Amino acid sequence: MLRWLAPSARKGRTLKSILRWSVPAGLALALVVTGPVVAEAKQTTDRNGNTSTVARTTDGRAITNEKIANEVTEYWTAERMAGAVDLDFVKPKGATEATSRVPESESTGTAGSVAPVRASIATSDDASIQLNESQTVGKVYFTDPAGNQYSCSASTVASGKRRLVMTAGHCVHQGRGGQWYSNWQFVPRYRNGVSPFGVFVAYGLTARTAWVNNSSFDEDMGIAIMNNGGNWGLKVVETVGGNGMRWNWGYNISLVTALGYPGNIGGGQVQVYCQGGTWHAGGQQIRMWCSMTYGSSGGPWLQEYDDQTGYGYINSVVSHGDNPGNGQFDGPYFDDDIKSLYDYAEGLSPA
Repeated sequence: MLRWLAPSARKGRTLKSILRWSVPAGLALALVVTGPVVAEAKQTTDRNGNTSTVARTTDGRAITNEKIANEVTEYWTAERMAGAVDLDFVKPKGATEATSRVPESESTGTAGSVAPVRASIATSDDASIQLNESQTVGKVYFTDPAGNQYSCSASTVASGKRRLVMTAGHCVHQGRGGQWYSNWQFVPRYRNGVSPFGVFVAYGLTARTAWVNNSSFDEDMGIAIMNNGGNWGLKVVETVGGNGMRWNWGYNISLVTALGYPGNIGGGQVQVYCQGGTWHAGGQQIRMWCSMTYGSSGGPWLQEYDDQTGYGYINSVVSHGDNPGNGQFDGPYFDDDIKSLYDYAEGLSPA
């Protein structure tokens, strides 16, 4: 069993959001061409449309021991975290999505769910839960092959091995023609430079093959497998608990709570929430009203969010802004594909 320890909480400066919600998806790929050459991470694909890689450092080393994991936490100084660019994409014209506007899984998929699980440790007053701030939600930091530093949002999800963190596919891999990100680190309930539970470094990264090969926004889903870490050297779900997950629950949900770290509200320093209903956005995607933009990518859309516990059921993640400035954003519809990715990531997780 992995028992790697992460450094204790540290303080940072105000994040400086550089990219806007309207930055084209091709920018990250362009940076790869101009940056230093780094060996591309090896990946594995299964027959069910899932792809994975071992998490790596910028120079291509697999994060396979405590020493390398600690190097990642040391790499992310307060200054680097403060300077990380909020990574988000506008959905480009011609982006891959389902050819049919009729959501097939709406009528053919069997609804399923995974229940939330509570943390194994007692939290302090500083870790208190608020409506717009769950301890299961945090910021993720990572670097592209050129060494540029980025951030997204993510959240824990319950599983038997207690190691999974869910985010958008474009927060773990650049998509068609691109590579996996490196130095991947999750900071649960980050707030104004403070990391109350410590930090967790990725052991492995997974995404849907349709995202990795074709940048399909229908399957813009990613799950990271985390090493032990944080302030107590525990698994991430043992430390902060894990949200449940639901799939095949339909496109029209009366109420969801979306949580994330948008740079346009609060400078990416605090969690922000939106609440409302969802509807079919075309292809295998759902849409809701929300003013969050860049930085919120990968943040969870939660059914039955409980502001007393900080848990809910993840029903999608923030993927992209359909039309920047109109107060809406889209996420992938959670059907059997997300359950397949979830099972795949859990199967790759250490005990």
